Amino acid sequence: MRLDTLTSISPVDGRYRDKTVNLAAYFSEYALMKYRILVEIEYFISLCEWPLPQLSAINKPDVFESLRKIYANFSLEDAEHIKGIEKITNHDVKAVEYFIKEAFEKIGLGEYKEFIHFGLTSQDINNTAIPLSIKDALQNEYFPQLYQLIEVLEQYAREWENTPMMAKTHGQPASPTRLGKEIKVFVSRLQQQTGLLKQIPVSVKSLCKRETGNFADKCSKTAFAIPKFPSAFSKSMGFTLCGIADEPISPGLIFCLKYSIEIYNQKSLTKSIKMVSIRFNPSNSALKLS
Repeated sequence: MRLDTLTSISPVDGRYRDKTVNLAAYFSEYALMKYRILVEIEYFISLCEWPLPQLSAINKPDVFESLRKIYANFSLEDAEHIKGIEKITNHDVKAVEYFIKEAFEKIGLGEYKEFIHFGLTSQDINNTAIPLSIKDALQNEYFPQLYQLIEVLEQYAREWENTPMMAKTHGQPASPTRLGKEIKVFVSRLQQQTGLLKQIPVSVKSLCKRETGNFADKCSKTAFAIPKFPSAFSKSMGFTLCGIADEPISPGLIFCLKYSIEIYNQKSLTKSIKMVSIRFNPSNSALKLS
């Protein structure tokens, strides 16, 4: 069956594709590949800057610029190539690793390609790439639209400040109120919940902790500083470390809290949108407020 908006399994990519198309840059499989490559490359660059003795010779800005172009210029054709590699490896993260090794050969860094994914496990990459994609989606898509909506609701609240309306309780008519004040209720809720959402850190498990969070690879033969280096790397990416963790529970709990706040916001949005969509004509109302 041909892939189409009508044949998609989820309405997110089907019926509502035109509404969610911008999110493909963060949550599609293509995006996950790109973020995995970003983490691998930035991790390798950090190894050079630490420096890891075997990589100290390539601690040069022009080399780093070439490395960052691997993920900056990542294309759908590159993603399809990774899927081809995955048919052989039967492992999605390992396929990304092999893709990067091929890219290293092309830019003349083939002798250093075995330091790609050095001391890491797949979940080290996933537990950094996925939070990074969520962090970017919140900053670039979610918050700007939320602020725009709050601004519109504030405008309605001012416009309808003295517009009378009948309030209800338990579905029954109650004491009178003003439409602007009721809109302001939802503005206040959204502002409070948005502030709380922004306070929740984007938390990750420190890299090199391996599958169970225990730093199984000490890397002592290479004078690799465990756990100082992976902690410094995670912080340089804008993350808060979740501390002692098994894999990958602690970051998951953080995102559950984020999602619960976003769901609360969506419920507030639904109520406020229903309210502002009511065609209210004060001239037809006998209700007068002083």
